[in-house]
Amino acid sequence: MRDAVLFDGADRGQRLSRFWILLSLASIIAAAGIVAESTAAVIGAMIVAPMMLPIQGTMLSTVLGDRVNLFRSIALMGAGAAVAIGIGFVVGLLVANDVVAATNVQVAGRVHPGLIDLLAALATGVVGSFALIRRDISDTLPGVAIAISLVPPLVVSGLTLESGAIEESLGALLLFVTNVASILATGVVVMALFKVRRAPVLQLAPTLSVVHKHKAGIAIAAMLIIVAIPLTISSVNTGSNTVRENAIRTAAEQWADQAGWDLVTVNTGVNRVFLRVTGPLPAPDTDELAAQIAESGVDPSVVEVELVPSQFVNLEMPGVP
Repeated sequence: MRDAVLFDGADRGQRLSRFWILLSLASIIAAAGIVAESTAAVIGAMIVAPMMLPIQGTMLSTVLGDRVNLFRSIALMGAGAAVAIGIGFVVGLLVANDVVAATNVQVAGRVHPGLIDLLAALATGVVGSFALIRRDISDTLPGVAIAISLVPPLVVSGLTLESGAIEESLGALLLFVTNVASILATGVVVMALFKVRRAPVLQLAPTLSVVHKHKAGIAIAAMLIIVAIPLTISSVNTGSNTVRENAIRTAAEQWADQAGWDLVTVNTGVNRVFLRVTGPLPAPDTDELAAQIAESGVDPSVVEVELVPSQFVNLEMPGVP
């Protein structure tokens, strides 16, 4: 396991160069895939990305009480995250339009993490730890890389940061931190269940190692709890926004049908819901819509309606009756 995830030994330089090359390429692939909204490219970037290694290295170093490799793995993980965010920012500079959740599905799926993302990350972290311990199931690692999604959230953070969407950038960064905390927490638990410990020839200063492991375990648990707080808030807000949006949609569809108009889109922003409706002139009375929304238990003052008049014309060949 040390050989698999720790960057030490005689071939440390070669492994580090491979890490940085793969991370840079994976970040570029992820950024291009997100901008182009290509799911296949984003999945490819997940498989190529080596970010799982320093995270698992942090987890293993914690279990083994290896202070040197612990700091080394944390530093590599932090530097790798900064590079991925930077590449996303640079790619954002090359794109004409802002890459934000409102215009990009790949971004929208990564800037509002909730408790369900924490649950998925915890389960994926368990699988990754099993794959590290047992060589007979190591073929699941590509699936773990896809499920845990480490580099794409970092790239999204850089893209949205360049676009000026600070809240979305922090949301994507929160998703990455959630995944990291989940891998560390579940990894430590799985290693403890399998009684993984330092080999006898490496047992140096065992008392300090035990103290170190306890402190690291407390830090990881605290990190998981801290991450769970904004995820809980986000989940509650998402749930309330969904209920409100559904109530507004139902009222707006009924109102539009009565007026002979069509409801095109319903988008939820920060404390606002935006409706876009279209139909023939004259425009319908929005006071009736406000009354129906109020009857559904939603404050109509949070709703903005864009009325788009439309006209249908049958084209005929010139000179042909």
